[in-house]
Amino acid sequence: MIGSLVATGRRRTLAAGSQRTLIIASAIFAGWVVYANLFTISDPLILGILFVSGIYTILFVAIGATPNAPNKVPFYDWIFTLLSISCGIFFFLNAGAISDRISLLNPFTPAQLFFGSALLFLTLEVTRRTTGLGLTGVVVLFLLYNQFGSYLPPPFGHGISEYTYLLDILVFTTDGVFGVPIQVVASYVFLFVMFGTFLSKSGGGEFFFNLASLVTGKSRGGPAKIAVLSSGLYGTMSGSPTSDVVATGSITIPVMKRLGYSARSAGAVEVAASTGGSAMPPIMGSAAFILAEYTTVPYKEVVLAALFPALLYYLGVFLQVHFRAVKEDLRPSDGEIPTAAETFGTGWVFLIPIFGIVAALVAGYSPTFTAGVGVLAAVIASGLLKATRLSPWQIVEGLGETTLRILPVAGACAAAGLVIGGLSMTGLGMKSANVILTVSGGQAALTLIIAAIVTIILGLGMPTPSAYILAAVLVGPALAKLGYPILQSHMFLLYYAIMSALTPPIAVAALAAAAIADTDPFKIAFSAVRLAAIGFLMPFAFIWNPGLLLLGDFTTNTVALIGGLFATAAIAISIEGYIGVALSPVERIILVLAAIAAVLPSIPLAFVGIAVIIAMAVRYVMLLRKQDPINLL
Repeated sequence: MIGSLVATGRRRTLAAGSQRTLIIASAIFAGWVVYANLFTISDPLILGILFVSGIYTILFVAIGATPNAPNKVPFYDWIFTLLSISCGIFFFLNAGAISDRISLLNPFTPAQLFFGSALLFLTLEVTRRTTGLGLTGVVVLFLLYNQFGSYLPPPFGHGISEYTYLLDILVFTTDGVFGVPIQVVASYVFLFVMFGTFLSKSGGGEFFFNLASLVTGKSRGGPAKIAVLSSGLYGTMSGSPTSDVVATGSITIPVMKRLGYSARSAGAVEVAASTGGSAMPPIMGSAAFILAEYTTVPYKEVVLAALFPALLYYLGVFLQVHFRAVKEDLRPSDGEIPTAAETFGTGWVFLIPIFGIVAALVAGYSPTFTAGVGVLAAVIASGLLKATRLSPWQIVEGLGETTLRILPVAGACAAAGLVIGGLSMTGLGMKSANVILTVSGGQAALTLIIAAIVTIILGLGMPTPSAYILAAVLVGPALAKLGYPILQSHMFLLYYAIMSALTPPIAVAALAAAAIADTDPFKIAFSAVRLAAIGFLMPFAFIWNPGLLLLGDFTTNTVALIGGLFATAAIAISIEGYIGVALSPVERIILVLAAIAAVLPSIPLAFVGIAVIIAMAVRYVMLLRKQDPINLL
């Protein structure tokens, strides 16, 4: 049942000549996206039309209709491909007339009705192939509500009942398919994915893995710590929990199992570490760009606010992995660990594009220009050394792979545009906010708990961007009515959208890890939830204490950062119940309470919590003096 909800169409492996043609066509499309974003001033509607048409055209060739689809492209997919091209040509040639239309007033011509309906159908099919039945079912449910909601009693009913009204908003304006989600994907998301593709293609992934091995490979639970660090570093490029699990887990999970980790624990470590990649700047699973666009908060501020919570998340996972390794006496791997000279001998070139992106952000350039700087720096840096240099064909492949990697994201965001357009048309977003506030009685804590649960449910089986978008339009207004600042409340929703990737019963990241670890995905998911506990608790901390997002004054931020570090360590120790010596239940409860106090917005209470944690740490150090300190490393 769950498998059918998340099952997607099979990525085809075409014959050599056909595959090469697909790569070249995808590369040409990627080149156009770069040109349109960096060298022209594109009309948003025209950019959206051409981007959607091009993506759909490539997608129906590259991705089959079912998980068992044949490699050969069947006739009906060629029909869908030609229909996608036809829709693009029609909308492009009539872009001026479409822009001048008065929505819900001017009647459709037969051609507009046909091509509009065709694009709506193609979007649903693209969503089904790229994200499975889960998101597709949600989109269809909202479409049915938009069409037949007039029959529902107040407060959920609305006055719109004509199909042409629905089609007008969803297809012939920039509020639906061509709305904010697809506009973001067609600009800086695409360019940042291209940056990650070129960085990885020239050897950046191997560099990050070697760097993690160099730092942690010789300590207790070394392979598990390598998984945590390498997945976090890789997540800065990919931002996708599933792809992160596949890319790094294929190496780390078998090594952890050889070290003595159970298949369940090895998979859980990789899932928890990979899921955090969607919270790690600069890409953050593409959702950061949508958050910035949707909230009108500058992307630079979003990245800065997201950095410290992401680091705390990985600190929590890392400490739990360490204390569990000490508790279970998991020795370091006896495999060869790369030296600093080997790691940085060629790896130093990969730091150049990272610094380039940071410099562009600090200088205040737009996300699109920043991503362009990253792509250019990645290509130039790779050419500095023979070992990392990309050949002309590899550059073409990198462009083509970028387009193919963006297919699922584009499909999900086009579908999300349908939901947003329908919600704006019917006002369901504000109605759902009123329902949430009615259920919670307007109590802040209960409203946040309901918001977190609803967001996780919305995200089950969905890509992070789609989960966040749905939460933003359905739950965001409720948080706004309570007076929470927009960046804090949307970061709150984003985190739970991210956490849905490892939350049972679907846990798409765990499904990917289960295939590598060869064990039950549900067991992996439940263990991963425990390892990722900080990710579930963090949003409550930073929505109450803006200092954790660096949104307060210097004193507030400083105390919040220190409190966050101590609180994360205390939570990790409390969950594992071991720090060289076993903790009693009372001690674990005290640590949790002290951790809560340490991140409260009240500075005196924060100091009390920090002091309690320090006092308990001193006590444990005194107890551990009788043991060999090396035994804890």
